[in-house]
Amino acid sequence: MADRTAPNCHLRLEWVYGYRGHQCRNNLYYTAAKEIVYFVAGVGVVYNTREHKQKFYLGHNDDIISLALHPERVLVATGQVGKEPYICVWDSYTVQTVSILKDVHTHGVACLAFDLEGQCLVSVGLDSKNTICVWDWRRGKVLAAAPGHTDRIFDISWDLYQPSKLVSCGVKHIKFWSLCGNALTPKRGVFGKTGDLQTILCLACAKDEVTYSGALNGDIYVWKGINLMRTVQGAHGSGIFSMNVCEEGFATGGRDGCVRLWDLNFKPITVIDLRETDQGYKVARGENSRGLSVRSVCWRGDHILVGTQDSEIFEVVVHDRNKPFLIMQGHCEGELWALAVHPTKPLAMTGSDDRSVRIWSLIDHALIARCNMEEPIRCAAVSTDGIHLALGMKDGSFTVLRVRDMTEVVHIKDRKEAIHELKYSPDGAHLAVGSNDNSVDIYGVVQRYKKVGECIGSNSFITHMDWSTDSKYLQTNDGSGRRLFYRMPSGKEVTNREELKLVQWASWTCVLGPEVNGIWPKYSDINDINSVDANFSNQVLVTADDYGLVKLLRYPCVKKGAKFKKYLGHSAHITNVRWSHDCQWVISIGGADHSVFQWKFVPERKSKEAVHIAPQETLADSNSEESDSDQSDVPEMDSEIEQETQLTYRRQVYKEDLPQLKEQCKEKHRATAMKKRERAPGSGVKLHFIHGYRGYDCRSNLFYTQTGEIVYHVAAIGVVYNRQQNTQRFYMGHDDDILCLAIHPLKDFVATGQVGRDSSIHIWDTETLKPMSVLRGFHQLGVCALDFSADGKRLASVGLDDNHTIVLWDWRKGEKLSAMRGSKDKIFVIKINPYLPDKLITAGVKHMKFWHKAGGGLIGRKGNMGKTETMMCAVYGWSEEMVFSGTCTGDICIWRDMFLMKTVKAHDGPVFSVHALEKGFVTGGKDGIVALWDDTFERCLKTYAIKRSVLAPGSKGLLLEDNPSIRAISLGHGHILVGTKNGEILEVDKSGPITLLVQGHMEGEVWGLSTHPHLPLCATVSDDKTLRIWDLSPSHCMLAVRKLRKGGRCCCFSPDGKALAVGLNDGSFLIVNADTLEDLVSFHHRKDIISDIRFSPGAGKYLAVASGDTFVDIYNVMSSKRVGVCKGCQNYITHLDWDKRGKLLQVNTGAKEQVFFEAPRGKRQTIPATEVEKIDWSTWTCVLGTSVEGIWPLISEVTEVTAACLSNNRKVLATGDDLGYVKLFKYPVKGKYAKFKRYVAHSTHVTNVRWTHDDSLLVTVGGGDTCLMIWAHEPEGHREFKQCDSEESDIESEDDGGYDSDVTRENEITYTIKALSTNMRPMTGVKPHLQIKEPSVDERQGVVRGSRPPVSRALPQPEKLQTNNVGKKKRPIEDLVLELVFGYRGNDCRNNVHYLNEGADIIYHTASVGIVLNLTTSCQSFYVEHSDDILCLTINQHPKFPNVVATGQVGDTGDMSATSPSIHVWDAMTKQTLSVLRCFHAGGVCSVSFSATGKLLLSVGLDPEHTVTIWKWQEGAKVASRVGHTQRIFVAEFRPDSDTNFVSVGIKHVRFWTLAGRALLSKKGVLSHIEDARMQTMLSVAFGANNLTFTGTISGDVCVWKEHILVRIVAKAHTGPVFTMYTTLRDGLIVTGGKERPSKEGGALKLWDQELKRCRAFRLETGQIIDCVRSVCRGKGKILVGTRNAEIIEVGEKNAACNILVNGHMDGPIWGLATHPSRDVFLSAAEDGTVRLWDIPEKKMLNKVNLGHPARTISYSPEGDMVAIGMKNGEFIILLVASLKIWGKKRDRRSPIQDIRFSPNSRYLAVGSTESAVDFYDLTLGPQLNRINCCRDIPSFVMQMDFSADSTYVQISTGAYKRLVYEVPSGKQVTEQTHIDRITWASWTSVLGDEVVGIWSRNTDKADVTCACVSHSGLNMATGDDFGMVKLFDFPCPEKFAKHKRFLGHSAHLTNVRFTNGDRFVVSAGGDDRSLFVWRCVHAPH
Repeated sequence: MADRTAPNCHLRLEWVYGYRGHQCRNNLYYTAAKEIVYFVAGVGVVYNTREHKQKFYLGHNDDIISLALHPERVLVATGQVGKEPYICVWDSYTVQTVSILKDVHTHGVACLAFDLEGQCLVSVGLDSKNTICVWDWRRGKVLAAAPGHTDRIFDISWDLYQPSKLVSCGVKHIKFWSLCGNALTPKRGVFGKTGDLQTILCLACAKDEVTYSGALNGDIYVWKGINLMRTVQGAHGSGIFSMNVCEEGFATGGRDGCVRLWDLNFKPITVIDLRETDQGYKVARGENSRGLSVRSVCWRGDHILVGTQDSEIFEVVVHDRNKPFLIMQGHCEGELWALAVHPTKPLAMTGSDDRSVRIWSLIDHALIARCNMEEPIRCAAVSTDGIHLALGMKDGSFTVLRVRDMTEVVHIKDRKEAIHELKYSPDGAHLAVGSNDNSVDIYGVVQRYKKVGECIGSNSFITHMDWSTDSKYLQTNDGSGRRLFYRMPSGKEVTNREELKLVQWASWTCVLGPEVNGIWPKYSDINDINSVDANFSNQVLVTADDYGLVKLLRYPCVKKGAKFKKYLGHSAHITNVRWSHDCQWVISIGGADHSVFQWKFVPERKSKEAVHIAPQETLADSNSEESDSDQSDVPEMDSEIEQETQLTYRRQVYKEDLPQLKEQCKEKHRATAMKKRERAPGSGVKLHFIHGYRGYDCRSNLFYTQTGEIVYHVAAIGVVYNRQQNTQRFYMGHDDDILCLAIHPLKDFVATGQVGRDSSIHIWDTETLKPMSVLRGFHQLGVCALDFSADGKRLASVGLDDNHTIVLWDWRKGEKLSAMRGSKDKIFVIKINPYLPDKLITAGVKHMKFWHKAGGGLIGRKGNMGKTETMMCAVYGWSEEMVFSGTCTGDICIWRDMFLMKTVKAHDGPVFSVHALEKGFVTGGKDGIVALWDDTFERCLKTYAIKRSVLAPGSKGLLLEDNPSIRAISLGHGHILVGTKNGEILEVDKSGPITLLVQGHMEGEVWGLSTHPHLPLCATVSDDKTLRIWDLSPSHCMLAVRKLRKGGRCCCFSPDGKALAVGLNDGSFLIVNADTLEDLVSFHHRKDIISDIRFSPGAGKYLAVASGDTFVDIYNVMSSKRVGVCKGCQNYITHLDWDKRGKLLQVNTGAKEQVFFEAPRGKRQTIPATEVEKIDWSTWTCVLGTSVEGIWPLISEVTEVTAACLSNNRKVLATGDDLGYVKLFKYPVKGKYAKFKRYVAHSTHVTNVRWTHDDSLLVTVGGGDTCLMIWAHEPEGHREFKQCDSEESDIESEDDGGYDSDVTRENEITYTIKALSTNMRPMTGVKPHLQIKEPSVDERQGVVRGSRPPVSRALPQPEKLQTNNVGKKKRPIEDLVLELVFGYRGNDCRNNVHYLNEGADIIYHTASVGIVLNLTTSCQSFYVEHSDDILCLTINQHPKFPNVVATGQVGDTGDMSATSPSIHVWDAMTKQTLSVLRCFHAGGVCSVSFSATGKLLLSVGLDPEHTVTIWKWQEGAKVASRVGHTQRIFVAEFRPDSDTNFVSVGIKHVRFWTLAGRALLSKKGVLSHIEDARMQTMLSVAFGANNLTFTGTISGDVCVWKEHILVRIVAKAHTGPVFTMYTTLRDGLIVTGGKERPSKEGGALKLWDQELKRCRAFRLETGQIIDCVRSVCRGKGKILVGTRNAEIIEVGEKNAACNILVNGHMDGPIWGLATHPSRDVFLSAAEDGTVRLWDIPEKKMLNKVNLGHPARTISYSPEGDMVAIGMKNGEFIILLVASLKIWGKKRDRRSPIQDIRFSPNSRYLAVGSTESAVDFYDLTLGPQLNRINCCRDIPSFVMQMDFSADSTYVQISTGAYKRLVYEVPSGKQVTEQTHIDRITWASWTSVLGDEVVGIWSRNTDKADVTCACVSHSGLNMATGDDFGMVKLFDFPCPEKFAKHKRFLGHSAHLTNVRFTNGDRFVVSAGGDDRSLFVWRCVHAPH
């Protein structure tokens, strides 16, 4: 029988022929040691040319496609393709991995680059967004990531002269990136007129912001900043693939086969044309190559390395550049299939689709001959004498060459389809040729290859053939998986298998046949093995498959699924593999990677010596995992381990799923939710004691703490047990089963891991029971093993997912340091090396692995142990390389490094626990023995057997059996602590006595529970076949236990407490004596489980027994007879209750029936629901009926209520359910979805709940967790214990949170980003730049404009524009500088006005501008880096960060691109950006807050989940993020004294958050302690000492919270919503601001004491009817207030004087804008019904007039003495400027007036309206304003109007994108174009007309240019558009898409823009932002 193990010999990669030049570039470099580094297939190669040696890096598992060299030139980074591609950073000297970077890219890693210091690495992915990612590669951490471009990126580089800047290039783009915080922000390169927009293939950065790049057409593009400065034309003939920079200059290489060298200023030095050299070639070689083409260059000193498309590497010495050395060759692109080995010499022949055949010397590792054929080659064979080489071609022909000189012997074409296999017979007489025509042709060699036979048995293509040694037989394999035999040379098929029995085969290369069955996996019929070759002498077989694996197996291998060793290197399919003639080497060839690998064969005897040489490190170790599919050589598994390996801990529903499920159910139950629901009960319970310890499937989970307490876990609880006082304290942070526990080296902190969909690990303090850190986000299903490092800083964890992922954490920071797939088999233990915290071991089913950390990954190698054993425990010994592990067979394995030194027999059966002491070890096993060993496991010093006989008297229970299986051992305090599989915790004294401390049920569900009628006792019965009695008094112990023949599901004490009835699972039941547990009587009448059993009340005369087969039997206890059977239930019975009289039974069934029976006969009764409530029930444990309908939760489809019990005082109903919740309800529980208190402690389903006789305790049992939990009942009025404070109910309270118009607006506003904004006006028609222009008269006559004869009699063309009031010399305007902003965003933002610099400056924001206003000079300065509207602002109050401000903006989706929302942190004085945080808050950031130390920043998003995120803003790192609330969160603020605690408030929401490590834990505010308190919408938050929090509500109340519990309400602190609160850090006083009518007593602003008890109100003298304060801030003696009406007011605390600092329009848009003809003042008119006069030099508002109606347009008369205002309702008003009196008003139209104008001679007034009309009024006729005429036939509404200079014409721009000209005052339209061209205009504000076509940009498909104004000089034009941009053009601009400058700052939709007199300023008016921007004009010098 053949050996079933893998062979002992192995292969070692010795040489790789080839270089990957296709589809890759810049992948060839010199290292510091002058070696050459490059890659082929999936292997990194380091080639030493001097010694002609190669080293290999084998850390990848798929094709490598990118490579970067670290600046110190020792480390290399390589990136691969694949579904989950990773990047390896490795050392080119040792070829060991230094770091692995994973989990970001998909598809592949296309480019890599290190920065100048080598600290950061940038990578580009192959995904659809071409994601760019910047890594801190040593830590494996992502610093920033962003979508790169929509198309492929070819190269990326760091700017080596400017920190944090990168450049990337690719298909038709180049981008310049800056890295700030976590944000990568791109600017596209502007090609402009200098060069064509085209694909850029490579780049290099130089000094002074210069970048050189190589383009597809062979030019070099030179960039300065982001602009194309110049091009070097024709640097190469075609595309430039590679550019390399070195000290001397630049080297470029292109498709034209040239390498060019340039100096540092990019002046040419020299050209090397490789096509012209001896080795070069101009013609195509591969299928689609075009002569020699350079893909990679590297210039170092006087050497240049060149890599080509066709897999060659040249080395050129600069001074002898005509003689390049060809140092490496490989096949070119195209599949490589043909391989043959020479029969007598160490030569290999290969042939490929590149049509070349090559001969390689296996000794010299070199190509010695090549010959090009006419056709692609598919197979090869060498004749037995080594003289002829036969090649099979793709076209069906074959050629024979002489090996000596490669001359052709013969060329024969007999077939049409490809020849896939050919072989010479061993006697050399014949050649067999197998083709895809399903046949094999036989040719005679000596007859000049005449065809002598044909084999035609196959019906599919021929894949493999072998000759017999006597050359008489041929066997073939074909594509359909058939194996056939033929007689030679005739080709007759052999059908009689008898004659084949003695045939010996000369070679074995077939994949079918009994000898090679083992190459196929056990249960698969896939044919993915391409090639096989047997080595008869060494009895090994090598195979090659489609997955790039070379495998070594024993030959013959008869049984499927044989063991093997596997070797990675080839990336995709390996097409062929062969032994060399003397079996020294294996040659394998790759199809797609067209490379040739040469492997050295190391036979068995040698491999013993080779042990000391570290084997080549690979991620997939050669003795692979998959080969363990067959367990034949592993002893049978121990039953316990078998059981444990099969546990998956999967849940149908995880607790994490509940919120979604609730949301779905809420929709259904909207209606019921409106009804008033029953309140929660006043009393509560608190967990008091747990009987139980989880030993049956967990190990090493029991420890002593620092203080000598004992810590362990059971169910979802971490237990700290004090053995002196016999009390327990609980850590209750988990919400599902804890599976593992590890203790910190200082024994004060504990880490526990739980089951869950995204399972978490909690690290908590055993003293305070508070979580220090919570780690989640990496393990699915559960965490099964944990270990702390010796310094306590790191934690290692193992997940339960299929790959058993291993994660190494910095647990305090909550950071994942490294992660890797652990093993396919279950891992039982993980341990970190105590001496080297970068190393660790894992042990588990059939494996032991040794790992070390490499950046973000881990590298693991299997321990070498011959046969694989299952390891149950492991521990490090007394030096860093010693490891001791316990196996499932009872051995201890002793390891040194990865090698097994020896084994010691330690126990019978598995060793479950091993523990290292100072001098020696202690072990425990299944045999129930604890053994102490010396430090080498030489001697066993002492053993302790766990037996009843040695149990000490103080024990808290009884041992169930002798020698229980030991699962955990721990030492300390002079004792050995032992945990057993039976759930016992024992303490073994060193001298021998054993004390039992804690015990619970063993494995199996616990269902039966009954409490004693008058003593503090209870009984439980479980599937573990025991009945137990527990003492519930403080002694907390198990009093008695009895083993049963079967498991049981129910039990019940008799009313006198003397008897105990027990129902068993086989349908029998017994009654036992309650004290001795001896049988009194037993019955067996049913087949199915007994599900409930009950004595009747009073004397206990009857016993009702319910069974799973739908019956209830009634027995007479005295006579022991069955007296009745209750029939008629549809389903199994779940619950029973008697009434007080003992006459009526209530029954619940699994079909949710509620049925009644009369006792004792069992007659069925129907009782109406109203009557049921009147019946006096003795007990109530049922879950159905109207009196308990409220106990069923919303999601009752998913979860069942399994148990209930009514307290004896009938006030509180306790229930247990399938999700592990214990809930308390107020009885009776009528109406659906009652409110409750709920408690989490059990992990899965709670099977039973019972109150004790006096209601002082509640007892519950858990199904899966085997626990008995005892809860103390705390009656009403007793303040509840915090930790268990139940969460409130499932449905949010029905009452709405209150209503206020301002709050509603703020909540419902949707912020669109500017880039997506659409038309503000309802335009129709074709945009101007898309309109087809009609030719003018001149053009029709063929006269070109401007080409008229100079002496024409025609008048010269007049000026387009009358250039008034500008000095003599006209100067164009070059630039605009933001000078002033009038506006403040108060109407939908809050808490956004702050003092800076001790009150000297204030900071606020509007639109996308942050404004700092100096209060003494009134000067403003601006922060303008935001790309869109700012929504929130906060300042850092820590003295270390003075003037640091954070602002959050609106954004699109959170895909980290440039339009994503972001937070900017900046210095308010210098306006320098300190950090940019791109975030996933889709929609925008609505609140920001700094922590107490100022280092952390909290942000809240507008995304649907209202995510809450915490950042380390200086690094740009996200610390933690969590879903906040389903509805809008308005504000979240850190407590002023904390870096970990913060509070968020929002719509019906207040939450108290804690940051633990990287996790955010939160508690809802609990209202229940105040009568009639309801959850309202919370708007603001402030803080007080002693953990007090104040929240302002929508109703005007302020809630005061202690921790998370409401303690009082300050009623009506304001009469309207409390929008803002401010906590003063220096004295703790609190300022509140709200919405209220000013009155004598109160105002909208109040200053309170620290407790919010006393206050002082301030009145804001704004003259408004209602004041609405949106922001407050307190400085020294002053309070700063921001209002809804866009005012910022400073209020003095002493004198209450108000000083308005900032004014603005309160509602927008601001439509009307007019500048004074001679002074620097201007007017604005807005939707808020005010007209305001602003003074630019004084920087303030001079006046405002309330019109009472929204205003739309405004205009000064030419002299500036009158003002005309057009209103939204169609009215217009004329005011006298001096007196502000109304001179006249008129309303001739019903719809809004869009523009209003005085004629230049002041005679006429033109009024344009939405009714498509312009009305003329003659002002000389006086103020009654009669209309004298109007313009008709206007196609759409009027937008802008301008008079001509002589007041006789008016031009009108309309909503149909048409511009019309009319006469004044007749109203006739002027259509003659030549006539229009002659008019000189007094002003130009039209956005339409041929003269201004250039102002329309390309991307205005949805949005428009909304307004324009030509300067008074007539040389410039300013425009505003829907994107919020102000642009400056030259006037006129008739060419499309004219050049311009753009100025950002406004929100979307500009409404108007004007030049002031003398062109000193431009004023722009905002639509969405209600702000006015004043820009100073910078004029060109004379």
